[in-house]
Parts: sequence; structure tokens; C-alpha cells
Amino acid sequence: MILKLNDIIETKKNHVCGSNKWKIIRTGIDYKIECLGCQRQVMISLNELQKKIKRT
Repeated sequence: MILKLNDIIETKKNHVCGSNKWKIIRTGIDYKIECLGCQRQVMISLNELQKKIKRT
């Protein structure tokens, strides 16, 4: 799975705010994603992120 900057992804579980849509705002060894519901930003490794993705 190839993830690019500004891609919108859906996770299997909802965030605390209720949204499950995230925007990729930084790529590299670790990815930085931003919740589209509450704009909280999270750093996560690529392996962890791929396990949590439902679809892109």
C-alpha cells in the first residue's frame, strides 16, 4: 500500500471525537496524521498505520 502526502484514510476504529477519517500530513519513517474531526495530530510508524487502515 502506497501512502502519499495529503491522502485521506479511514481507520478501523473511531477516534475519541467520533471521526475515523485522517489526513496524512508528513511521510517518512514515521507518518504524521491529522484527524479530520478535531484536527488532532498523531505520529505513528508505517507498520502500525498499515494495521489500522480500513481503506484509503
